[in-house]
Amino acid sequence: MIRHVVANALTLMIVGLVGLAVVIASGKRSFYAEGPLAEPICYRVAQGASLRTVSAGLAEQGAISSEQIFRIGAQYTERAGSLRFGSYLIPEGASMDSILDLLTRGGASTCGSEIQYRIGVTRIDTLVRELDPATQRFEVVVQFAADEDAPEDYARFSAQADIQYRITVAEGATSWQIWEGLRLAEFMSGEPGDVPREGWLAPDSYAVQRGADRQTLLAEMEARQERILASAWENRAEGLPYATPEEALIMASIVEKETGVADERRQVASVFVNRLRIPMRLQTDPTVIYGITQGQGTLGRGLRRSELDAVTPWNTYRIDGLPPTPIANPGRAAIMAALDPDDTPYIYFVADGTGGHTFSTNLADHNRAVARWRQIEAEMRAQQPENAN
Repeated sequence: MIRHVVANALTLMIVGLVGLAVVIASGKRSFYAEGPLAEPICYRVAQGASLRTVSAGLAEQGAISSEQIFRIGAQYTERAGSLRFGSYLIPEGASMDSILDLLTRGGASTCGSEIQYRIGVTRIDTLVRELDPATQRFEVVVQFAADEDAPEDYARFSAQADIQYRITVAEGATSWQIWEGLRLAEFMSGEPGDVPREGWLAPDSYAVQRGADRQTLLAEMEARQERILASAWENRAEGLPYATPEEALIMASIVEKETGVADERRQVASVFVNRLRIPMRLQTDPTVIYGITQGQGTLGRGLRRSELDAVTPWNTYRIDGLPPTPIANPGRAAIMAALDPDDTPYIYFVADGTGGHTFSTNLADHNRAVARWRQIEAEMRAQQPENAN
């Protein structure tokens, strides 16, 4: 009798162990298998959120098939206490294991909202952008200029602990404009110090955290520009009329201000290089403007005859060679153009009305191109009253 009872107990135990093994194996397969998510989502882990709260939120959004298996898997792989707050892009079909990896790995958030602070040549803008998980593209949801009051929605986004900030500096912005833009950035800290050297701040996009130090960011911009210039100088074309990298940077700043058309930069650089070789004065309006504004804002009007005739260190109609300093902060492409210009016979260029320029090898052709541009300007002015109405 006792033997029979023991045999039954052993049988039940074996069945139970087999059943437990089946359950464990099934749970393990579910934990590592492709998940039910049909399309990407952006999932936010709140600061201090528990594993139970996170698993419930993931199940609610259809990212996992079982809250319990997710929590057991987290315990088994020793990641239960490693959740990092932030917003994370979870791809379609992500397994529970890969989701857990995303939420515990740490580092910068991979989706959610981003505040982009854009320092341009004529204005400063603040944009709040949100990543659309389906397209993985940012969409602007709030936008306002520095001289405008921030919309109410902005406070909601900026209050998020994991909000990402990005400062974007436009090519051709002056050092004063960048310095002033950072001074006005309410999310940064510390005094910006003195205005940095003209031309030595790299126009680029910089990821920062709320409270980032202004001087530290300016130092990073300068270090980046120095690296770009050093690399371009090392790989420069032969026979260029620059004695130092600093002279090349001055030329690059002139090229940057003369054209916004990427394909024209090397042609424009070739014109100024050809003039230096002749030699011939550079005769470029942006240098005259810099002599008037010293880079503090824009002129906002055309140049007067008296300003073109005035002698300043930057008036290339009145001085020989290059001005003493850059006139803006050139981007990488303009620096490359100045140090590897096209080989052309051009010594003149003028706007053609399309955003680009007409290039000429002689004064007669240039004068005809100027006459065409003057006609285009007159037609544009004549249309302005009609457009205003």
